[in-house]
Amino acid sequence: MADGTLKVGTITTSSGSGTITIPNTVTVAGAMANTPAFRAYKSGNTTLSDATQTAVVYDSEFFDTDNVYDTSTGIFTVPSGKGGKYFLNTVTRITGGTANAFLSAYVQFEINGTNNEYRQRSYATSSGNFNNDSIEMNSIINLNEGDAVKVMIYLDVASGTAILVGAAAANAVTIFGGYRIIGA
Repeated sequence: MADGTLKVGTITTSSGSGTITIPNTVTVAGAMANTPAFRAYKSGNTTLSDATQTAVVYDSEFFDTDNVYDTSTGIFTVPSGKGGKYFLNTVTRITGGTANAFLSAYVQFEINGTNNEYRQRSYATSSGNFNNDSIEMNSIINLNEGDAVKVMIYLDVASGTAILVGAAAANAVTIFGGYRIIGA
């Protein structure tokens, strides 16, 4: 097999359609890559105020291809020339302890300060322990260049303290990530 460079304007099969197979050892970059892409996590616990919407700041990253996520603010910003459809994912883990009674919780994406898609849970814990629940949300959202996305959380407790759980990378349970979808 010879190595080299192929420079053409158009490749067309005799039938007008076809398949190009790229070996799994090849890295795709440029226009074919699902970038920007990022995945961040919360490295430590945070006590949340009752019945108050709070921004989740994921303070560490697994990766960030285009430096689009800010670990100090919790905001993902769509870079210049990269508007389009994005797959976004978040998992938030909440916990309490002895004498916690949770009523409800929701997690949502906020875009440019406006509430967007959300997931809500209602709880029937009128007394006793509440320990470890996760709310996961996946969405495909059309975003424009410069749009700022952050994750918000809200917990309503009848008693006790709500805690947003964080952990080291190997055990990350509260995460936020996303990537631009090509071809959509």
